[in-house]
Amino acid sequence: MPSPTSFLREAVDMAVQNVTAGQGGPFAALIVRDQEVIERGTNVVTTLNDPTAHAEVTAIRRACDALGDFELTGCTLYSTCEPCPMCLGAAYWARLDRVYYAATQEDAAEAGFDDHHIYEEMARPPTDRQIPMEQRLSETGTRPFEAWLNYDDRVTY
Repeated sequence: MPSPTSFLREAVDMAVQNVTAGQGGPFAALIVRDQEVIERGTNVVTTLNDPTAHAEVTAIRRACDALGDFELTGCTLYSTCEPCPMCLGAAYWARLDRVYYAATQEDAAEAGFDDHHIYEEMARPPTDRQIPMEQRLSETGTRPFEAWLNYDDRVTY
């Protein structure tokens, strides 16, 4: 039976192949359920010109499509690296059961993939962030939420 280590080894091999093939960054991920790989993803940020095309997000998107569901309850994410803030958020939104990773965010930073500034930014109030953020239309900004709460056929997530 495959182990977390064997799934991580597969992801590491995929990441190395992704780099040597010139397809993107040194990251890969697997979504596994019941010891079966549901889907795989590699970092294709530079080939797709999509800053959200991280390996974990790519794998999550593919797995949701394969399973026909926006939740991955019962699934595990195996990633070559500790998830960045975006990928960590995606893992929570997908409701994954567990995450295994090989390299740390410090390892990634040493290779030039440093997300520390994002963690720092998230801890600041929106008005103090490097990208200026300003709330407007606060008196009408909740109308979409009111419509959502009044929509009888909504699918909660």
